[in-house]
Amino acid sequence: MGSFAIAIVIAVVLVFAVLLLTLEIQYRRRPGNRLELTSGNWQLEGYEPHRYFLVGEMEFRNLTRRLEVMVPEVKVVVKLLSSGSLEGITTTTRVIPRFKDASPRDDGYWEARIVKVGKADPIEVTVELQGANLSQLKVAWIQLHYTTYGPQGRIPKVRHVIVPLTFPSPKDSKNWRPATNADVLPIRTHLLTHLDDPVEVVQRYVVPNAQPGDVVAIGETPIAIMQGRFRHPTDVKPGWVARRLCYLFLPTSSLATACGMQSLIDIVGPVRVLVAFLLGAIAKVFGKPGLFYQLAGEQARLIDDVTGTLPPYDQFIVLGPENPQMVVDQIRQKTGLSAAIVDVNDLKAVKVLAATSDLETPFLTQALLRNPAGNAAEQTPVVLIRPVAPQG
Repeated sequence: MGSFAIAIVIAVVLVFAVLLLTLEIQYRRRPGNRLELTSGNWQLEGYEPHRYFLVGEMEFRNLTRRLEVMVPEVKVVVKLLSSGSLEGITTTTRVIPRFKDASPRDDGYWEARIVKVGKADPIEVTVELQGANLSQLKVAWIQLHYTTYGPQGRIPKVRHVIVPLTFPSPKDSKNWRPATNADVLPIRTHLLTHLDDPVEVVQRYVVPNAQPGDVVAIGETPIAIMQGRFRHPTDVKPGWVARRLCYLFLPTSSLATACGMQSLIDIVGPVRVLVAFLLGAIAKVFGKPGLFYQLAGEQARLIDDVTGTLPPYDQFIVLGPENPQMVVDQIRQKTGLSAAIVDVNDLKAVKVLAATSDLETPFLTQALLRNPAGNAAEQTPVVLIRPVAPQG
């Protein structure tokens, strides 16, 4: 083969390689099936002894700039959590399209829908529960299974919505307990969800029990849940770094699984996690443990993996709260109560993530040292602290 022919072959190979690289680059830059279903607004419109009727207003949102995405399938699955048997309780669900040109069908069939570029198509989801006695029901865990169909093919997705069904009275919390320089009252609430707001929770359950000078302390996990900062493991796609590093953490760590580690990587990036691990390992050899968590950021300590909290959140990875200082400042502004967001466990470890400016960490630490909120199924995510003047 002559030199000219070889040059032609090389040129063709280079052109082909450039073409493939260009295709790969444009593919990676394209959003693909970027369509999401919002958690929406939910109301308990029927709350009779033998019938509950839940209504959710949700939206399919096409987040792409140029691509249309289709929704060929939508299905609702409901799991009920109860303190008693579910025998005799029936569940009926319906998905009703509410977009402009919708034509709801009596048979409940979902007609495949194209969601236009940058548009949002509203839907209504109804869940009807019937039975002889529904008073023992605690939570409806509603799973919206939907399929996106577009440039990336057919991709199944799930939107999880958790709706509380039991609401204790604010006056149910009566058991004050002594602590150092304070009395503390664990406050029982309904199971908090992403449909709740921290300020409204304090107004509903804490204010009726409070007096001027009291302090409200809320666990970091309930705040994160109310902010919607939880992910089902099926929505987490562990990468190379997560699959390898997770083996090097203690089994009790929330970073000891590929999905738990990937949740951290998705927040701070793989490079930071790798660098933090390498430097942390070196520091540990020289007798300085804990450097990884300092370098990887606060979220590394705050992530709770599966089994880390109350059902049904025991099925999810719960991240740390976002902007906790803003949350406590809002509570102080709207309720007049000093506030703190804390991470407390039964090992007498108290970490204050954020507090209003009038509070001191040593006071909070001493008041919460015995973990009055508990780490089991107490469902008391809020603690009211009443300072007591030291004797003597």
